[in-house]
Amino acid sequence: MALSFCGNNKGSNAYSVENGVLNNGCFVDALNLVPHVFLLFITFPILFIGWGSQSSKVQIHHNTWLHFPGHNLRWILTFTLLFVHVCEIAEGIVSNTRMESNHLHLFMPALMGFIAATTSVVYYHNIETANFPKLLLALFIYWILAFITKMIKLWKFAEESLGVKELRFCITALLVVLYGLLMAVEINVIRVRKYVFFANPQRVKPPEDLQDLGVRFLQPFVNLLSKATYWWMNPLIIGAHKRPIELKKIGKLPIAMRALTNYMRLKDSYEEQRKTEDPEKSPSIWKSMYRAFGGSILLSSTFRYMADLLGFAGPLCISGIVGNLHTNMTFGVFFMSSNELLKNTSVLAVLLFLALVLQRTFLQASYYVTIETGINLRGALLAMIYNKILRLSTSNMSMGEMTLGQINNLVAIETNQLMWFLFLCPNLWAMPVQIIMGVILLYYLLGNSALIGAGVILLLAPVQYLIATKLADTQKSTLDYSTDRLKKTTEILKGIKLLKLYAWENIFCDRVEETRGKELTSLKTFALYTSMSIFLNAAIPIAAVLATFVTHAYIEEVRLSPDKAFASLALFHILVTPLFLLSTVVRFAVKALVSVQKLSEFLQSDEIGDDSWRNGEMPMCLEVGKKYKYHGDTKVINRKDRYRMDNYEQPMRRQLRPTETEDVAVEVNDGFFTWGSNLSTLTDINIRIPTGQLTMIVGQVGCGKSSLLLAMLGEMQTISGKVYWSNKNRYSVAYAAQKSWLLNATVEENITFGSPFNKQRYKAVIDTCSLQPDIDLLPFGDQTEIGERGINLSGGQRQRICVARALYQNTNIVFLDDPFSALDIHLSDHLMQEGILKFLQDDKRTVVLVTHKLQYLIHADWIIAMKDGSVLREGTLKDIQTHDVELYEHWKTLMNRQDQELEKETEMESQTTLERKTLRRAFYSREAKNHIDDEDEEEEVEEDDDDNMSTTTSRRSKIQWKMCCRYLSSGGFLMVFLMVSSKLAKHSVMVAIDYWLAAWTSSNPHNQSLIAQHRSCVSVFIILCGAAIALCLITSLTVEFLGVAAATNLHHNLLNKIIHAPIRFFDVTPLGQILNRFSADTNIIDQHIPPTLESLTRSTLLCLSAIGVIAFVTPTFLIALVPLAVAFYFIQKYFRVASKDLQDLDDSTQLPLLCHFSETAEGLTTIRAFRHEARFKQRMLELTDTNNTAYLFLSAANRWLEVRTDYLGAVIVLTAAVAAIWSTSGPDVDQSGLVGLGLTYALTVTNYLNWVVRNLADLEVQMAAVKKVNSFLSTESENYEGSMDVSQVPEDWPQHGEIKIHDLCVRYDSMLKPVLKQVNAHINPGQKVGICGRTGSGKSSLSLAFFNMVDVFEGKIVIDGIDICKLPLQTLRSRLSIILQDPVLFSGSIRLNLDPERTCTDDRLWEALEIAQLKNMVKALPGGLDAVVTEGGENFSVGQRQLFCLARAFVRKSSILIMDEATASIDMATENILQKVVMTAFADRTVVTIAHRVHTILTADLVIVMKRGSIMEYGKPEILMEQEDGLFASFVKADM
Repeated sequence: MALSFCGNNKGSNAYSVENGVLNNGCFVDALNLVPHVFLLFITFPILFIGWGSQSSKVQIHHNTWLHFPGHNLRWILTFTLLFVHVCEIAEGIVSNTRMESNHLHLFMPALMGFIAATTSVVYYHNIETANFPKLLLALFIYWILAFITKMIKLWKFAEESLGVKELRFCITALLVVLYGLLMAVEINVIRVRKYVFFANPQRVKPPEDLQDLGVRFLQPFVNLLSKATYWWMNPLIIGAHKRPIELKKIGKLPIAMRALTNYMRLKDSYEEQRKTEDPEKSPSIWKSMYRAFGGSILLSSTFRYMADLLGFAGPLCISGIVGNLHTNMTFGVFFMSSNELLKNTSVLAVLLFLALVLQRTFLQASYYVTIETGINLRGALLAMIYNKILRLSTSNMSMGEMTLGQINNLVAIETNQLMWFLFLCPNLWAMPVQIIMGVILLYYLLGNSALIGAGVILLLAPVQYLIATKLADTQKSTLDYSTDRLKKTTEILKGIKLLKLYAWENIFCDRVEETRGKELTSLKTFALYTSMSIFLNAAIPIAAVLATFVTHAYIEEVRLSPDKAFASLALFHILVTPLFLLSTVVRFAVKALVSVQKLSEFLQSDEIGDDSWRNGEMPMCLEVGKKYKYHGDTKVINRKDRYRMDNYEQPMRRQLRPTETEDVAVEVNDGFFTWGSNLSTLTDINIRIPTGQLTMIVGQVGCGKSSLLLAMLGEMQTISGKVYWSNKNRYSVAYAAQKSWLLNATVEENITFGSPFNKQRYKAVIDTCSLQPDIDLLPFGDQTEIGERGINLSGGQRQRICVARALYQNTNIVFLDDPFSALDIHLSDHLMQEGILKFLQDDKRTVVLVTHKLQYLIHADWIIAMKDGSVLREGTLKDIQTHDVELYEHWKTLMNRQDQELEKETEMESQTTLERKTLRRAFYSREAKNHIDDEDEEEEVEEDDDDNMSTTTSRRSKIQWKMCCRYLSSGGFLMVFLMVSSKLAKHSVMVAIDYWLAAWTSSNPHNQSLIAQHRSCVSVFIILCGAAIALCLITSLTVEFLGVAAATNLHHNLLNKIIHAPIRFFDVTPLGQILNRFSADTNIIDQHIPPTLESLTRSTLLCLSAIGVIAFVTPTFLIALVPLAVAFYFIQKYFRVASKDLQDLDDSTQLPLLCHFSETAEGLTTIRAFRHEARFKQRMLELTDTNNTAYLFLSAANRWLEVRTDYLGAVIVLTAAVAAIWSTSGPDVDQSGLVGLGLTYALTVTNYLNWVVRNLADLEVQMAAVKKVNSFLSTESENYEGSMDVSQVPEDWPQHGEIKIHDLCVRYDSMLKPVLKQVNAHINPGQKVGICGRTGSGKSSLSLAFFNMVDVFEGKIVIDGIDICKLPLQTLRSRLSIILQDPVLFSGSIRLNLDPERTCTDDRLWEALEIAQLKNMVKALPGGLDAVVTEGGENFSVGQRQLFCLARAFVRKSSILIMDEATASIDMATENILQKVVMTAFADRTVVTIAHRVHTILTADLVIVMKRGSIMEYGKPEILMEQEDGLFASFVKADM
C-alpha cells in the first residue's frame, strides 16, 4: 500500500510500539491529529445550524459587532499560526520526497492543523457577531489539547537531542508558543466576560454608535481582517454601480470621529496649557495637536516603519531566487536543516509574496490612520475657529483687523494645509530611515560603487526641492492673474447687453485676452517646472544605475552577477520614491508652520466684552444680581442654562406680559462706548427705553444711532458706564440690522429663524411686510432657497425679510435699525402702520426704531434725538415741541421736504414694482428656457442640476472618450503625435536598458576576451542610459505643453463663442453657470488635466511594459494573466463609479460648510442679539461632520482600491516567480539574468497598478469640465456679417435720423411667440418721440429691434434709406446710441467708460462731461479722466452713474438716441438734468424715449402707445390727451 500513514519502509515495522508508545514518532504525529479532528467535529454542526438559521433572518444588524477582549491579538496569532502550518506542510512534503515510501504522518497532521486553525477563526468571528460567548468553550478546549499534544512532540524531539539546526524542531517549538498564547487569550476572555465558571456573567452592550442605525462608517467596529482589507466597503462600492451614492447612504460618523468629540479633545489640551504653563504666554497649537492626536500619529508611523522595512524583502528575495536557481536540491533523510529552507527558490517565492502582501497591508493601514487623524484634526480646528468667530469683537470686524477674506482663508486654506501636513508627516521620520537602510543594503550588495550611485541621488535631491518651491511660487502668480481675468469676465457678462448695443464686445474681449495672455505665460512657466520635476523623478534612477554599474565594471575585480545586479536595480527603484516625496513633505511642513502661526494669531485676537451683564453676574450692580438669583453664580452653568431657558421658557414668558410692572426695559447710565480705538464713539449717554412702547432714535447720518443700539446689545467696548436690562428682557432681542443679512436657506427658514412655525403668526408677519407678492413670484414660493442659487433678491426684498424675521420672533424687545432705508414710500407706510403700530404694539412689545423718516415721529411714544455721538434730546414729541422749539422747527422743514419727495415718489411706478418686474423677468426667462431649447441643452441642464435617477448606469460608467479626443485635438495634432511617439520610445529604451543589463550580467564569466567584452557592454549601456534620460526630458515637456496648448485654445474659443452669443443666450443661461465655465472648469483644464494625463500614460505604459517583459521571460505567465486581468477590470470598474460619486459628495458638502462660516461672520451682531449661538454651532458641527463623512468614505474607497490592486500585484509577482522557477529547472539553461529582469519588473507593477485606476477615475471627473466647456462651444453666434459690405455704407450714415418701420414682427427666439406684431411707424429726422405702455407691452423689445438684437422675422426697419437687417452688426450698432435703464460702468478709468475705442480727443470727452453736469466732479477726482472707477462703478452714486451713461451716449455723435426707461432708477434732480440735456444737446438728433413715467413725454413731438405688442394709439400728445377714453389719457390721469 503506497499511501500508508506511517509509511512501510522495508525492514522496519512502522507500527511497533515496543520501545514505549510515545517513542514511536508516527504515533506522536497521530496523537497530534486528535485536537484538530475534535475541533472540526464540534464546530461544523454549530456553524451550519447558525448559518442556516441566520440566512432566514435578515442580515444581522451591525450593532452586534462587539469585540471580545483580545480580539486583535487573536487575529494576529491565528494568522501567524496559519503561516507556521504552511511552513510545516512544506517541510513535511519536502522531507517525504526523501523517503523510500510515502509517509503521510509527515505532513497530514500539519494539513489538518491548517484547516482547524482556519475553522477556529471563522467560528470565532461568527460567535462574536452573534455575541454568544458560551460557545467559545469549544475553542478553549481545542487550544489546551493542541498545546499538550505539541508539547509531547517537542519533548520527544528534545530527548532525541535534536536542536535548532533542524527545521522541524523550530516549527514545533513555534507552534507550542502560539498555542500557549492563544490559550492565554481565551482565558482572558473568560476572566473579563465571566461567561463560564462564574455565577454572574457580565452583560455587555455594543458600543453606543452601533445602536444608532445611521452610522455607516464601520471601520472602527469590524474585525481585523475586514479592517485591513476594507471588506466592509464592498456593498457600498459595488452598490454604487446600480444607483448613485447619496448622502443618506453614507450616514453619520461614529462618535469618536465627530467634530464635537475632537473639538473637546483639542480644546482641553489647548486650555490645559493656559493653566499649567505661565498664563500670559499664548498656548502652542502644535503642543495641543500633539496631546490630542499624538497617539494616532505614532500608531501610523509604526505601521509605516514596518511597511518600509518589509519593502526591502523584495530585492533580497529576488537576489536569493536568482542566485539559487541552480543549487543542487538535496535534503537530509528525515529532518531538513533550517538554512536549507531559505535556499529553496519556491520557498523564497512564497516568502516574497507574503512579504509584499504584509508590506502593502501595513502601508495602507498607515495611510488610513493618518488620514483619519487628519480629518479629525480638521473637524476640531473648524469647531475652534467657529467658536472664536462667534466671540469675535465687532470692532475687530469693522475696524478691518479681521476681514471676512481672512476668516474664509482660515477655514478653506489653513485648516486644509494642516490636514495635509498630518497626512504626510509620518513620511518626515520614515523616509530618512528608508534611505539609510537602502544605502546600507546597496553597499552590502555592490561595495563602494553603490555609494557613488547613492551620491548621485543625494546630489540631485536639493534640485528637486528648489523646483518644488519654484512651482509653489508660480502657482501663486497664476492664481493672481486668473482672479483678475475672472473679474474682467464677470464684468463683461454683467454688462453684456450694453457692450453689444454699443458694439464694444471685441474691445472688452481683448482686455480679457490680454490678462489671459499673462496667465498663460505664468502657466507655461508652471508647465516648465512641472515637466522638470517629472523629468528628474524619472531620470534620477537611470543616472544612479548608470553611475553605479559603470564604476562597478571598472573598479571591482568581481564580475557583476545577475542576482546582485537586479537586487540593486530594485533597491534603486525603492530609493527614488522617498527622495521625490521628501521635497513635497518639506514644503508642506513649511506651509503648516505658517498656517499654525495664522491660526494662533486668530485665536488670540480680541473677543467681545465679558458677558457679565448678559449672564447676570455680580459686577454689574446689585439689582441685576438679585434678579438672577435662580441662576447659579458660575458662568458655565449660566451659559448652558441660558440656552435651555431660551428653549423652554418662551411659552411661559408670553403670559408674563400684562403683569409687567417695571416701566423701563433698558437703561444706560453715563455710557462711554468705543469701537476699539480709545476714542469714544458715543459719549455721555443717559437714556431709558420705556417698556412696551415705541421709542424712536433720530439724527443725521453718522451721528451714532446704530452704534447706540449695538452698545445696548453689548457689541461695543464700554469705557465706562452701565447698561441695565430689566428682569425678563435680556434673553434675546429681535434685531434687524441696517445692512440686511440673510441665511442661505429658504425664505421661510429666514423668517422663522429657528423659532417654531406658527401658521397664523407667519401669515400675519408676511402681510405686514407685504412680502406675499414677492413670494408668489419665486419659483417655489417661500420654500425657495435664497442666496447661493443665483436668485438674488433686491435690496428692498432682503430688507423686508429681515424685518419680518424680527417681527416673527417671540421676544419682548425689538430693535429695528433703519428698516425703511431700502423701501419705497408705500411699503414704508404699510410696514409702519401694520407692522410696527399694530402688530408689535398689540403685543405690548418694546420697540426701538432708528429712522430717517421724520414724518413717523408723531407715532412715537418716546424720542431720542442724537447728534455727533451724544444724546441731544430725549422725551415725547410734546416735550420737544415745548422745550426745544428750534429742533422742532428744523424737523418740520425736513418733514415738508420729505412730503414733497413723497408726492414725487408716488408719481413714479414705485420702486418695488420695478424690483418685482426684474424678478419676474429672471424667472420668465428661465421657465421659457425649459420649454424651448434643443435636446442637447436640455440634457446639459439636467446634468448640471444633479445626476437624476434616470441617468442610467451606462452613462455613468463610461469615460468620455469623445471628450478626451476633443481635449487632445485642442492641443494640436503635432503635440499629440510627439507625445505618443516620445512616450513609446522612452519606455522601449527603458526596457532595452534592463534587458541589456540582464544579457551583460548573465554572459559567461569564463570567457578569455572578458575585458574587451566588458568595455563594449559598458559603452552600449552608457549610450542607452543617455538616450533614456533625453527621452524622459522630451516626454515630460511634450505632455505639459500639450496641456498648455489645449488650455489656450479651449479658453479662447469659449470666450469668443460666449461674447458673440445672441442676447437671448444670456437671458436663459444663469450667470453663475457661465462663470463656472470660466472659473472652476477652466482651472481644471489649465492645471489638473495635464498632470493626470501624464501620470496615467506613464503608469499604464509601465504596467504594460512590465507584463510584456514577464511574458517574454516566462510565456507560461500569460495563462495566469487572464484571471488577473478579469479581476483587475472589475475592481477598476466598480471603483471608478463609486469614487466619482464620493468625490461629488465631498465637493457638494464642502460648499455649504464654507458658506456657513462666511454667513456667520457677516451676521455676527444679529446672531448674538437673537442669542442663537448654540443653534449655529450645532449647524456648523452637522455640516462639518457631513463633509468629513464624505471625505472619510472617499479615502476609505481609495484604500479599498489600493489594497486590492496591491494584492493583485503580489499575485503577479508570485506567478512570475513560480513560472520562472519551473521553466528554468531544465538542464544548464542560463537564464538567471532574464529571471531577475522579470521579477524586478513584476515588483514595479505592484506600485503602478493602483495609479492606473486612480488616474482613470480622476481623469473621468476632470473630463467633465471639458464636456461642460464643450457644451457652450456649440452655441449659435449672432450673425455679424450682414448682406451689405461695410464699404457700401456711407461714412456718416445715418446723417438725418429718419426711421421708417414697416409691418415689423419680432420674437426673442424662433420657438417663442412674437412680442411685436405688425408694427408700423414713421419718425422724421430730429423728432422727439415717446413710447409708453404697461409692463410687457413690447416697449423695450422695440428699442432692441433698432439694434437688431432680436429676431426680426417679418417686416423691416429702414433708417435713412438702409434696411438695418442687411447691415453688418458692428456697423449698425456703432452708429446708434442708447441709454439703458440700469446704468452700467466698468472697472478701469473714466476714459475707458466713455470711449473704450480711444478715438476721441480729451476736449470731446470734457465737453460730454460738461453737458452731463459731471465736469466739476470729475475734475476734482485724482487723475481727472484717468480717475479710477471701481467694479460696477460702486464709487459713484446711482444718479452719477446714469449721467455718465448720458455722457457716453453724447460722446458717440450719432443722430439717433434711444432712451430705454433711463429715468426709472434715479432721483428727481438727476432726471431734470437728463431731460434738459436731451432738449438742448440733442436738439438736432432723433430721440426715442421709452417712458416709464408718462409726464416725461408730455413735451414730445410724437407719442406711441403700445399694448400687447402692437400700437394702439399714435399721434401728438395734445391730440391724444383729448380722447377721454383713450389709453394715453388714462395713463396721464393715473400719473397726476
